[in-house]
Amino acid sequence: MEERNTDSMSTLATKICNQISSVFAAPTTPSPLQITVDEISSAAARSGKVFVHGVGREGLMMKALCMRLAHLGLSAHCVGDMTTPPIKSTDLLIASAGPGGFSTVDAICGVAKANGGRVLVLTAQPETGSCMQYADVVAYVAAQTMANDHDDGGGEAGVGGPSLLPMGSVYEGALFVLFEMVVYKLASILGQNADKIRSRHTNLE
Repeated sequence: MEERNTDSMSTLATKICNQISSVFAAPTTPSPLQITVDEISSAAARSGKVFVHGVGREGLMMKALCMRLAHLGLSAHCVGDMTTPPIKSTDLLIASAGPGGFSTVDAICGVAKANGGRVLVLTAQPETGSCMQYADVVAYVAAQTMANDHDDGGGEAGVGGPSLLPMGSVYEGALFVLFEMVVYKLASILGQNADKIRSRHTNLE
């Protein structure tokens, strides 16, 4: 059956991309991009390691960031991997808690703080989240999560009708876009060109 024009692939893709890009349309000061770039570049300057953590689909976005940080030449590690080293005072933990907190993310942040690590928390709920008590710095990503996906019925622009992206998909998509911007900025700051980045990609595939 022929697709309705309103449900064509290009139309749906445009609506999804617009919904994600709208997260970055309303400026926040400082921006999550600047905060994240500053924290990672500062860790690199002090020869620190970067650890990342998140749960569910947020966790997948964090793992994608970790991969690119390794390609940039940083010592980057996903919490929970068998080869993850201990965190120390020179190191940075980047944790995502879109709805503001998860018991497991809170616990990881608490351990990082107890061992002197610096903690950056990415969240869409910076004022009420339980993770905030462990954060040295907070990056506010103003996106829909499961904490507020039922507030106004969703819709492409957040009003009317069913939400095109359910639950925390807007936040998770925004993380992907944010991290691509972070990697782009860091490549320049760290003096990494495409050939250097490419040379660090695994060949065991």
